[in-house]
Amino acid sequence: MYMDHSATSPVDPEVFEAMKPYFTNEFGNASTLYSLGRNAKNAMEAARQEVATIIGADTKEIIFTSGGTESDNIAILGTARKLKNKGNHIITSDIEHPAVEETCKYLEKNGYKVTYLPVYEEGIVRVKDLEAAITDETILITIMHANNEIGTIQPIAEIGKIANEKGIYFHTDAVQTVGKIPVNVSEMNVDMLSLSSHKLYGPKGIGALYIKKGVRIEPLMYGGGHERGFRPGTENIPGIVGLGKACSIASQNLESNARKLTNLRDKLIDAVLEQNKDSYLNGHRTKRLPNNANFRFDAIEGESLILNLDFKGIAASTGSACSSTKLEASHVLLAIGLEKEEAHGSLRISLGIENTEEDIDYTVTAIKEVVEKLRKMSPLWCGAV
Repeated sequence: MYMDHSATSPVDPEVFEAMKPYFTNEFGNASTLYSLGRNAKNAMEAARQEVATIIGADTKEIIFTSGGTESDNIAILGTARKLKNKGNHIITSDIEHPAVEETCKYLEKNGYKVTYLPVYEEGIVRVKDLEAAITDETILITIMHANNEIGTIQPIAEIGKIANEKGIYFHTDAVQTVGKIPVNVSEMNVDMLSLSSHKLYGPKGIGALYIKKGVRIEPLMYGGGHERGFRPGTENIPGIVGLGKACSIASQNLESNARKLTNLRDKLIDAVLEQNKDSYLNGHRTKRLPNNANFRFDAIEGESLILNLDFKGIAASTGSACSSTKLEASHVLLAIGLEKEEAHGSLRISLGIENTEEDIDYTVTAIKEVVEKLRKMSPLWCGAV
């Protein structure tokens, strides 16, 4: 029973079928002039249109990358290099994905100043804090659309409006939102936006970066001029086709899927909090992704919780999949005010469109059984006294 869709999602069968010809018969290089190459080029441009459509962009504003991490790096490092003579200040948040967080830390080591905005208990950036952080040296604001661990959705349109008024580039990591909630680059006032295929039932190893017309950044790599010079290298046509198809399917079913997932999420949250003493929801109750529920349990160790749920056939997470092998407490949970001991007792469940109400019922029962089992073993548990 898969309950970790924020980490990755299975490839949709329709997506897989769309990709298959481009591994075999239609294997051409899109840069070549003969028919095999032209077929690949046409497939790539059709996929570019599908990606552009899901975020309300123009096809010329879509750059294909290897995924969200590369897209984030191109946006942040590309801006820093291009505008280094204009300023050296970047604003981000305390709960960014490592693809953004670590990139900003790298820039800090190389002469740039970075302001990390707090998110408070609800896990949401406050616009007044952003306004106070802006200086004459600010060249970039990069705030994620929704958090990958606690699912909280940020006020991106408001942030983007302020950035535009100040003439500051604004980038958002929308890896967790594209295909789950409405995303429109114009309404969100963003200059750059990152997305990733494997979060919306497409293949791994492919993503895209939206770069608004008129935005000027430096490429990170140099080569044959592919993707308008921003991302050189022979294009991954099967992956690109898969991403395009995944975006097309998600666009068609966005509203109905969001409604279904929200109902399942709310049922899960209500039942888990009701049936488990001293359990809590991390992040804002409603301003969160329709498929995300992040809990913490007193006197419970997260890794033990995950392993015991795995024995019951449930795949879930203690936090970000990119850092699940680390023993440190999640920086996201610490940022919302949890103590390290509390953060270590977290459980992230992220639902997918294939999950059912029966799955929720089974998961709720399993969580209750595992929590009771682990608490009986824990010297820290005194809730039954």
